[in-house]
Amino acid sequence: MGNKEVSRIDLLIEAHIGLKRQGPGSSEMTIKALRFLDNIDKIARVADLGCGSGGQTMVLAAHIHGKIIGVDLFQGFIDAFNDNAEKLNLQDRVTGIVGSMENLPFQDEEFDLIWSEGAIDNIGFEKGLTYWRKFLRINGYVAVTCPSWLTDKHPAEIEKFWMEAGSGLDTVGHNIDAMQRAGYSFVAAFTLPEDCWTDNYFVPREAAEQLLSEKYAGGKTVEAYIKGDKYEVELFSKYRQHYGYVFYIGKKRRGNARQKGTDYAGGA
Repeated sequence: MGNKEVSRIDLLIEAHIGLKRQGPGSSEMTIKALRFLDNIDKIARVADLGCGSGGQTMVLAAHIHGKIIGVDLFQGFIDAFNDNAEKLNLQDRVTGIVGSMENLPFQDEEFDLIWSEGAIDNIGFEKGLTYWRKFLRINGYVAVTCPSWLTDKHPAEIEKFWMEAGSGLDTVGHNIDAMQRAGYSFVAAFTLPEDCWTDNYFVPREAAEQLLSEKYAGGKTVEAYIKGDKYEVELFSKYRQHYGYVFYIGKKRRGNARQKGTDYAGGA
């Protein structure tokens, strides 16, 4: 029997470290976002922020021939990231380092592309884009996924859930405006399809958590942790038409003059 006093953060890492992705997404959606970038063959340096174990990073590496640096706060994810890069013989140009998205160890205008799937809402959409901008060269790209409202109706139960998780949702239009305020030209936005949540995240996560419940049988912390994740799945089943992860792609422009808004077409 395992240690019943294991922390929630340790449970989060243990539940997610063996997953291909640590949040909603898919290889197909990563590739779709890449298609909005011009001159992809000229991209020499990429940062993947909040990279986790690197599921999306390895997809990027299959389509971009430059060097990619993954950054994550947790050593366990970075160890898995570097193991995955080595298994794919990518270790010469794909490297993971431990670090914070809010305190990056990079030079100004070091990157052609900054990528971040399912992580920017941890520090705030506009705050993250504003800070990360200085690390991009002019006309460099940023591509992020962020949970967003998809309808004008915002169910209170969902608002409460995301606020308690530390991520208040905003509308797609609000986030596009925020991207432009942060000094980017808006390129594209599209919503991730339902299977990015269900098949690619919830199902494998549930299998990992079943193993946790057996390992830490009787532990109150693990029971509460798994109960919270089951509630997230129930909410998505009930309210999925109202919210979802949206990919936002922008291009760094000179200066910070605010642009006029661009309509969002929606859909995947």
